[in-house]
Amino acid sequence: MGAEHAGRDPHAVCVYCGSSDGVPRRYLDLAVEVGREIAARGWSLVSGGGRTSMMGAVAIGAREGGARTIGVIPQSMVEREWADHDSDELLITETMRERKALMEAHANAFLALPGGIGTCEELFEVWSAGALDLHAKPVVLLDPDGHWTGLLDWVGELAAKGFASRSPLDRLVVATDVRSALDACAPAPVAVPPSVA
Repeated sequence: MGAEHAGRDPHAVCVYCGSSDGVPRRYLDLAVEVGREIAARGWSLVSGGGRTSMMGAVAIGAREGGARTIGVIPQSMVEREWADHDSDELLITETMRERKALMEAHANAFLALPGGIGTCEELFEVWSAGALDLHAKPVVLLDPDGHWTGLLDWVGELAAKGFASRSPLDRLVVATDVRSALDACAPAPVAVPPSVA
């Protein structure tokens, strides 16, 4: 199922980020910049289908640049009028678990921006699945201002105490600027076989 969905778009990046009102303006600007850069690369955006805060801003930025946006949102959130009805494709699920599975199936790469506990949960799920070789998609953390420093320090302590090995931890790419983060989300180059003389 995952390969079928992900193949529908040239390259689709799933962005996890804050959806709470009241975050500083710089985070909304960051989300818009990410959306615009996704569009500039000719990629599409997969998001949690919400229209508020950073989640709404990244979708707006992507659409402003001409990118296709796919939102995935549970029915309960639609009923609270949180849905991004401007999405090119708005997929409605019954549960949060179905939402995450559908987002993952539609994505070729995962990018986490600053966010709260929901963003942490989504990041850890795709990160740990990759570490278990359940997928080979890039998992990238964009941290331009140290938002995630405490979390990364704690994860490093897990390795120091023997609760995690270094190789799964090293699988997470941490970037401090939008361009580098999306470079890390790019499709792997296709190997060209040597020509036969």
